[in-house]
Amino acid sequence: MSRTDRRTLRGAARFYAVQALFQMEKSGQTVEQVRREFETHRIGADSGDEGESWVEADLGLFGRIIDMAVNHQARIDQMTDRALVAKWPIARIDPTLRALFRAAGAELVESDTPPRVVITEYVQIAQAFFPEGREAQFVNAVLDHMAREARPGVL
Repeated sequence: MSRTDRRTLRGAARFYAVQALFQMEKSGQTVEQVRREFETHRIGADSGDEGESWVEADLGLFGRIIDMAVNHQARIDQMTDRALVAKWPIARIDPTLRALFRAAGAELVESDTPPRVVITEYVQIAQAFFPEGREAQFVNAVLDHMAREARPGVL
């Protein structure tokens, strides 16, 4: 497998992780229920639309991100709160952004992925979810702050 293919699979895993964390918050499903649904019915599965299918992803990374996000949610949410302005605590931001910050925060707190890679990947995901907004700049600023806190001296 080429380096580009691995990068594509990892990017798709991050995208799916944001969706899964969003779904968990909205539906109240457990991490196990959501993981099973994504791995069985979404990631790489037939979408039902005339031969189209969902994109393949790195299932290991997908699972690690959602597990880490759940296991470290309080810490990640506190880091996110400190990166936001006082009038906008994490509870008041868009739920998609909240899921994105939790997924990215999980990687910043618990993985060896370089912070710049994490920031770049999740800014691209923000652009996919919010193609016409300023959310990507906002995500970049918040994640930069979170990365400096999670890994002092690395950036």
